This record gives sequence, C-alpha cells and structure tokens, in this order.
Amino acid sequence: MSKIVLDVSISLDGFSAGPNVRPDEPMGDGGERLHDWMAGEGPDAVTGTGADIEVRDAVNASVGAALIGRRTFELGLRPWGGTPWPHTPGFVVTHRIEEDFTGDNGGRFSFDGLEAAARRAKEAAGGKDVLVLGANLAGSLLTAGLLDEVHLHVMPILMGEGTPLFGGVRAELEPLGAPVGGVAAHLRYRVR
Repeated sequence: MSKIVLDVSISLDGFSAGPNVRPDEPMGDGGERLHDWMAGEGPDAVTGTGADIEVRDAVNASVGAALIGRRTFELGLRPWGGTPWPHTPGFVVTHRIEEDFTGDNGGRFSFDGLEAAARRAKEAAGGKDVLVLGANLAGSLLTAGLLDEVHLHVMPILMGEGTPLFGGVRAELEPLGAPVGGVAAHLRYRVR
C-alpha cells in the first residue's frame, strides 16, 4: 500500500531551503548545498562507504507519485520540469485548479485540494511511495493526519536562516530502523 512520505534534506538547524527563495534560486541562497550528499560530496565527505548513494538510489526507486505544494511546483518547473523524477505523476495542492498537463519531464500534473490530491496521488503511485515536495505542504499534511512517514537527510551545515521545516507544527514520530551515516545523517520516522 502506498504511503505519503516527506523525504527532505535539511540543515542541522532545521532549514529545508536557504533564504531568498526565488525563480532563479529555487532552493534559496546556498540551499543547493543541502543536496550535496546525493553526489557523495559535501562538508566532511565520507569516502568509501557509498551510504549516501545507496540512500539516494533507494529514494528514487521508491517514488510512485509526488504531492507538490503550489509554490514549490512553480519554482520547480524550469529546473526539473515539475519534479526531479521524470515521468512521475504529480499532484499539485492548490486552491487555483487548472487543467491537467504533461510537463517537460514527461510527468502528468493534476491540480486539486489537499485531501483529494493526497487520495489521487496514492491511487496513482501503484503501491510505491508518494513523495512530498514543499515544507508548507508537509506541515499541512501532518496537521491533516495524512503524512505517514518523515525521512530526513541532515546535512552538517548551519544555514542560520531560510525555510524552516514544519514551521511550528507539532507531532510525535517513532524511529524506523537505525540511522545511516554518510555525508548526511539519514533518519527515518513513522508519524504516530
């Protein structure tokens, strides 16, 4: 059965994007550093373990559909064609409904409200995970009781400012397996 999973890279001080998010810097100033682990590079890089690449490949293999916040979608159209996973169906959570369309990355994009988009994404995922894109959307899903798991990739970076993850939303999480160490600390939790 498909799960709705937030899989996100964050700084040690809890930011999922740098400051000044804008179309020409969709991850904000310095925010792309949060993804250095995906290439096995970054501060204090661990060599020879391959842990980061294994985690990255497992994440990519798990994606069946994406739930995307409206602003994240708009910012991601140019650099990734809507999502970083080509040919993956995307469901944009919005109050401004539009016609479905196929993006430059081959993914089919649909527009709907929170609960309908979550339901449709799970149906489209074909038993794989529905990955969440957007910190505000993650908080809304958590508040609505629709988020099943949180997977964090904690980079050893202090950003000082940017987009905080969850922005004050409260929840209890329980660990899923042992942490995996590489350039980032990879942590997985189930939402209680």
